[in-house]
Amino acid sequence: MRNLLRHTADSLGPTRCLAITSGLAILLSGCQSMETGGLATSAAPPEISGPAAGAIAGDMVSRLAEQIGQGKATVALKQDGSPFGQALEAALKGWGYAVVTDQKTDSGGVVPLAYVIVPYDGQVLARLSTSSVELGRAYTVTTSGATPASAVSLMRRG
Repeated sequence: MRNLLRHTADSLGPTRCLAITSGLAILLSGCQSMETGGLATSAAPPEISGPAAGAIAGDMVSRLAEQIGQGKATVALKQDGSPFGQALEAALKGWGYAVVTDQKTDSGGVVPLAYVIVPYDGQVLARLSTSSVELGRAYTVTTSGATPASAVSLMRRG
């Protein structure tokens, strides 16, 4: 009886391996078929303080302005309602950008913008993404603000 149970458990090995491999292949094929123009969904942890969110947003928007021109575009901000999302909207307006949060804009002059803030190893990694450029930078966050902990990473699309 033990041999019968052991044999059944061993036969699940190849089946399980095939299922895992198939699942992984499906996930990877989904990554390959994504449009390059599609932006990530904006996400920022709510525990980042207002002063830190403001400092990060101000710095990142100044770097974005260097790439797309100061106040020369209407920005369609994909926002998640976090303190960083609110600080980013305020920083964009402060730099002269018109900001719309309705995702169904069809105007040709609109620059879609998404952001991601990820805590990592005692710092946060901030990323702003448009259809033509992606900016990233690490920050050290304190209760009174945030300071850059790395150089700006820039990736151009197209």
